[in-house]
Amino acid sequence: MSLVAYEDSDSETEAEKTEAPDASGRQTNQLSSPVSCVQHFAPGSRESAHEMHPGWSRVCEDPPERYAWNSNTDLAPPHCQRVYSGHAAVSVAYRNYEQASSSSTNSGNGFSQKRAHNDSTPTLKGIRPYIPKRLRQENSSKPEKEESDQRGSSECDVKVTGPGEQTLRKTSELIKPYLGSKYKVTEVPKSLIFYMSKHSGPVNEIQWCPVLEQSHLLLSASMDRTVKVWDAVDTCCCLKTFSCHSCAVRAAQWSSCGRRILSGGFDSMLHLTDVETGKQIFSSKTEFRISALKFHPTESNVFICGGFSPEVKAWDLRTSKVLRVYKAAVQQTLDILFLPEGREFLTSTDAVSRDSADRTIVVWDFQSAAKISNQIFHERYTCPSLSLHPRESVFVAQTNGNYLALFSAQRPYRINKKKRYEGHKVEGFAVGCEFSPDGTLLVTGSSDGKVFFYNYHTSRIIRTLSAHKEACVSATFHPVLPSLLATCDWAGEIKIWQ
Repeated sequence: MSLVAYEDSDSETEAEKTEAPDASGRQTNQLSSPVSCVQHFAPGSRESAHEMHPGWSRVCEDPPERYAWNSNTDLAPPHCQRVYSGHAAVSVAYRNYEQASSSSTNSGNGFSQKRAHNDSTPTLKGIRPYIPKRLRQENSSKPEKEESDQRGSSECDVKVTGPGEQTLRKTSELIKPYLGSKYKVTEVPKSLIFYMSKHSGPVNEIQWCPVLEQSHLLLSASMDRTVKVWDAVDTCCCLKTFSCHSCAVRAAQWSSCGRRILSGGFDSMLHLTDVETGKQIFSSKTEFRISALKFHPTESNVFICGGFSPEVKAWDLRTSKVLRVYKAAVQQTLDILFLPEGREFLTSTDAVSRDSADRTIVVWDFQSAAKISNQIFHERYTCPSLSLHPRESVFVAQTNGNYLALFSAQRPYRINKKKRYEGHKVEGFAVGCEFSPDGTLLVTGSSDGKVFFYNYHTSRIIRTLSAHKEACVSATFHPVLPSLLATCDWAGEIKIWQ
């Protein structure tokens, strides 16, 4: 058996002190001299690696799950890697050692060793205990597993069921002729052109993509825990399905760039998902179940969310933090509506009591979080949805009294008592309402499955469309194509009318 001479072993006493901590390493792996040995230290064994080479540096220890953005940059997440100066393999050469004679005495369970040291050999510093190959492999695999777990938690389960990326980026041939011209007069749709029924639960909300060149895309949020993106103009295909939530998705909104989807649900989670990759750019858990979401009209990185809580919160996607908290003595926020320029916004609540006039609809100052007015709607009905007129300074509120109330969007936000749009039924459903792009028509769903079209100026019913068998909870006009309407119902069906 050949032995290796270690430094500071001039005497037997020093030799015994030196060999004590390394006994296990020498017994498992005896080195023969002269031998050139290479030890590999994995990045997982950080303590030993840093002690040997203090020059190693780490740019980022762990990939963050949330990212900060600049308002002028894209929201794509940055890549985070571990970087070391030099190679991870540290080579230690054992040379110029002469084989020394040793005497070993076998006694019971072990043996004793004596080492001879040659004074002419150079001093070798920094010898570390030997690390078995199995431990090196386990240590090197730990950080990779942690990174893969974090990447997996920041990705959404995406199911591609259509042509995919090309359809998402393309501009429909039917939309191109209308992009450079003014919106024409809206006519009441009459015929059904598409029928889509891939949701297994009620559809809570639908919205066309706000980017006109990609407005063939339709977003839908459902109680079946999914958010779907459809080609609702050309092919009637479901392009992508996002399963980011563990409970029903109550609200979903396109971002202003058309590349992100913000969603909130009854799992108290907020997710901002990239449409093309399915990665979650922003994700946070709130203290309440979410029922309403709205992006700020001028600040694309700011949004407001409300739900089963007396609080409404404003979030900043660049810092992933809450900007402001708006507190009201209510139990649930039903809908949120920004007024022009985004300096003020409205919230509708479920407060119904004798003194409900100060809580049904509240106007807030966005910057100071102060209540501007709480004496707007004096009827004892809740308002499940709000909608702003595209050209005039007015808004409507859907009420559970089976009528639409018209209000001024300027202070003191008075109700128009001369106009009332009634004939449809709400009956406790979150039935949505919306103006046509030219502002001449007002469309609303109904609990009996019908769609009602009102003349905005006369408040009379122009046409009634028997669209669904279950309650129709949303109806929205296309932003470019005149007279193209999308509707959804409580049975999970989506229909396109023209």
